Amino acid sequence: MSNIDTIRKKSVAEWKDLNQPEEPVIFLGMASCGKAAGADKVKKAIQEALKKHKIKARLIEVGCIGTCYLEPIVDIVAYGQPRISYGNVDEKRAEFIVRKHLVEKDLSKTHPLGHLGVESFNGIPHLFEHPMLKSQVRIVTKNCGLIDPGSINHYLANDGYSGFSKALKKRPEEVIEEISHAGLRGRGGAGFLTGRKWKTCHDTKSDVKYLVCNADEGDPGAFMNRLLIESDPHALLEGMLIAAYAIGATLGYIYIRAEYPLAILRLQNALKQVTDIGLLGKKILGSEFSFSIKIKEGAGAFVCGEETALIHSIEGKRGMPRTRPPFPAQKGLYQKPTVINNVETLGTVPHILRNGSEWYRQFGVEGNFGTKTFSLVGKIRRSGLIEVPLGTPLRKIIFDIGGGTQKPFKAVQTGGPSGGCIPLELLDTPVTYETLANIGSIMGSGGLIVLDDDTCVVDLARYFLDFIQQESCGKCTPCRVGTRHMVEMLETICHGEASPDILDKLESMAKLVQSTSLCGLGQTAPNSVLTTLKYFRPEYVKHVNEYYCPALVCSDLIEYSIVEENCTGCQRCVSVCPTGAITGPRSEPHNLDISKCIKCRACYDVCRFDAIAGNAIVITSGKE
Repeated sequence: MSNIDTIRKKSVAEWKDLNQPEEPVIFLGMASCGKAAGADKVKKAIQEALKKHKIKARLIEVGCIGTCYLEPIVDIVAYGQPRISYGNVDEKRAEFIVRKHLVEKDLSKTHPLGHLGVESFNGIPHLFEHPMLKSQVRIVTKNCGLIDPGSINHYLANDGYSGFSKALKKRPEEVIEEISHAGLRGRGGAGFLTGRKWKTCHDTKSDVKYLVCNADEGDPGAFMNRLLIESDPHALLEGMLIAAYAIGATLGYIYIRAEYPLAILRLQNALKQVTDIGLLGKKILGSEFSFSIKIKEGAGAFVCGEETALIHSIEGKRGMPRTRPPFPAQKGLYQKPTVINNVETLGTVPHILRNGSEWYRQFGVEGNFGTKTFSLVGKIRRSGLIEVPLGTPLRKIIFDIGGGTQKPFKAVQTGGPSGGCIPLELLDTPVTYETLANIGSIMGSGGLIVLDDDTCVVDLARYFLDFIQQESCGKCTPCRVGTRHMVEMLETICHGEASPDILDKLESMAKLVQSTSLCGLGQTAPNSVLTTLKYFRPEYVKHVNEYYCPALVCSDLIEYSIVEENCTGCQRCVSVCPTGAITGPRSEPHNLDISKCIKCRACYDVCRFDAIAGNAIVITSGKE
């Protein structure tokens, strides 16, 4: 029996003990979302409650299961019961749950989310019957929120590194064929066939080859890579080992944003663990394969998500794209053949090697096999990370999994700032690389930003385009100059200073930037403008011709007033107004002093009686 087999055997026994313990085991979600929601305080409260009630229990930190809006999440295994989950746990509730669950053994008032067991338990539903989890297919997120990301033993106990072990028993060409037959496409956005990229690199003769994991993830609202690394770092490392063996690489880099300190910390810990047991280094597991991995922290440049700019950054140069061909798989890092895959792509690879390409092809649709993770954010009821088969309709993602919006749904932005704005009437579109492109958007790395009626699409397009303009490397004129002119045009629309022909000029400029920019950043930069012009043109027209923002966002085009017949005098608006612009006694219609109003919208957002109105400002100058 090899060293890894011995460790795995011990790991399986340890994992079994955690799920059938003699003393209680408490699992606490400690990814960034959990910590931001107060998990550190919950941890302290649990420890104090255990000490107070003299309970011996193990407290284990895990990642996020994906239901970020329910964090902090606490799971308890005790007294022969299945693993029972609790959501939105604060300090007070933590003490209550420990007392009720572990001291009084009374679950009738603890209100669990669900349980992780085989059979139904005590009227508590299975956790994966939760509406956000029920329709998901968890492959790359299989371990997220369930294992300790700091423990290689937990990963090994759940088939960890068995895919790599199988790969070592094959020839590199056979591994590439397995990935090719699975139809795995790059999950970083472009959707290029992973097997084809690997084969190109494998077939290119060179004394040195490199593998790079792109964990840069610069899209606002996107956190797929971060959460996967924070919750299951060994999945990425195993995928890198398999990829490196297949292409013949001896050195790998993980290019990760420096703004991800927790993910970096967990990667560093995982790298030390695999090195200690001989899964990294020279002649791994007694084979002729040698491989090592370095972490390269990026400085947060959005353009470094583009693979040639990323290569320049690793080399110590300014992150700027270059023309292709030659492609990185032929001539990349230090002019040597280099494969660049993102975190999700590499995290999926071990599952294909463990279960086979035919197994993987059962998920998704023809040409878009497998699953895709998405960060579901914005005006959505259930925010978090989800994983669904490719081909799943947007409507199912937003309304069945995400729970829809509080106010009427308006649109969804796919692909981050480089993506497009998709309206309600197109929500039955299945999510594939081709279908999203056909309606003017992109898959991107997987960001989904849900918008409701309170969103102004003109302001949204301006925001995203301004972000891209600031992140442009400036190398090519269309992107450097074109995006700046587009931002200026959008600002004149938002300020009520636009001429009647500006929409045609804006659209023309957008198409020019799209067709002539050097890299994907510039080529996709106009998507938010083009799709909002296409699907929401009447809203642009109102801004230009009527000088009015229907969403009451563009402050230069609106002013607020009190609708006296609707005002009950509840004083909610008075309490939130930062300038004292709203006055009036309780139970009587209030007054709003326009001269003091800074148009912060706070009164409009808190009013429950439609007593705050947003009116168009009469503009008499500054127009052509």
